[in-house]
Amino acid sequence: MEPRLNVHAKGQNALKTLFNIGAYLKKGTIEEPLLELVFFRVSQINACAYCLDMHSKDARAHGETEQRLYGLSAWRETPYYTERERAALAWAEAITKSNVPDAVYNEVKPLFTDEELIDLTLAITTINTWNRFNIAFPVTAGTYRVGQFG
Repeated sequence: MEPRLNVHAKGQNALKTLFNIGAYLKKGTIEEPLLELVFFRVSQINACAYCLDMHSKDARAHGETEQRLYGLSAWRETPYYTERERAALAWAEAITKSNVPDAVYNEVKPLFTDEELIDLTLAITTINTWNRFNIAFPVTAGTYRVGQFG
């Protein structure tokens, strides 16, 4: 896909807020490998090629296996994910699809503290925003290098 405009060059003031949220999340309550799984799954749902490239590389850098990444779109049918990861993935899918039923909340709540659940929700809404930016103003998939953005 041909770039429309370089949002990373022209949108520094706007994107600064998203980068600050990312920095907060790296120091926050949710472990980075879980964040990367959530970022990858949400990016699958949103079909964001750049973010899929980025988060597959970042997840692998945090020790994620290819088998778990390949199976992520069918996580409910695989034995590869912990109960906490499954709850986070269900929460991420519900928020991304704008339907957060009580059953999903009741599944995630026992496995996350209140602060963790807030941070997880912030992470999910933030990757959705990044996905939207990278879809609206396409960045070439395959160009991301681990650690490129901090």
